[in-house]
Amino acid sequence: MELRQIRYFQRVAAELSFTRAAKALHMAQPPLSRQIKMLEEEIGVSLFERAGRGIRLTDAGRYFLDQTDLMMRKLSETVQATQRIGRQEKRRFGVGFVPSVLYGYMPAFIRRLRMLDPNVEISLAEMITLQQFEALKTGRIDIGIGRILLTDPEIERLVLWDERLIAAVPRESGLASRSSLTVEHILSETLILYPARPRPSYADHVLDIFQRKGAAPERVKEVNELQTAVGLVAAGVGIAIVPESVQGLFRDEVVYVPIGEPGFSSPIMLSWRKNDQSEFLRATLALAHGVRPHPGSDPVMP
Repeated sequence: MELRQIRYFQRVAAELSFTRAAKALHMAQPPLSRQIKMLEEEIGVSLFERAGRGIRLTDAGRYFLDQTDLMMRKLSETVQATQRIGRQEKRRFGVGFVPSVLYGYMPAFIRRLRMLDPNVEISLAEMITLQQFEALKTGRIDIGIGRILLTDPEIERLVLWDERLIAAVPRESGLASRSSLTVEHILSETLILYPARPRPSYADHVLDIFQRKGAAPERVKEVNELQTAVGLVAAGVGIAIVPESVQGLFRDEVVYVPIGEPGFSSPIMLSWRKNDQSEFLRATLALAHGVRPHPGSDPVMP
């Protein structure tokens, strides 16, 4: 699949006419039709269908259009940032993060990080801890903010603090009215774990907590996203163990209940390449060292 094919597809989708699209692209219609046909063959579905004398998008075509619009906007932003860096207007500093830190640590940290140097372009990428390690070693990111206690000889890590874990419970569940839950309460329900892949991940961290307590969930449902897990809790499918700051993800159908047993916590960690001696990284680490826990696990920036 080539970028030009995507651009051709987007123009045809905008015009809903091969003739008008070809004219706008300054090309003949037959080559344009062939390129769209090749794209459909590669994807394996039809993106357009006949509608009287014209054409219209299929359901698959509408989905493909939405996703490629997002992709092309991101590509355009990346090109612009690359040009700024290439012109030495700004340097790039990549930050990988797990989604759950968006509800507590990340917003304040990124605001302060962006203030360190106006000539540094902060690039954000959502990825689990395992993916952060690979991205650090290949240079895609410069720091990672994760939760899993992994080790690697090329990666240095700083534990910022341990965040308490709580249970996301359906409001209609009998557990929702309790002041706290025990392991037995949790194991009586279906446990929704995330992410399902790749592993190891936060899901394995949660399972390890149960293992250390000599317990193992018998009913488990795995999903890939935190938001999906909370959505399934709202639907009454089961309960999820989430960081305390996730209470910021408010849902009418979900109640967040403390877990009244020790050991239910998740470390928030900063990772970086051991051989990175950049001045901006040193300033970032100094900023990270200054983060201290606040009651309710919200970070406080000095």
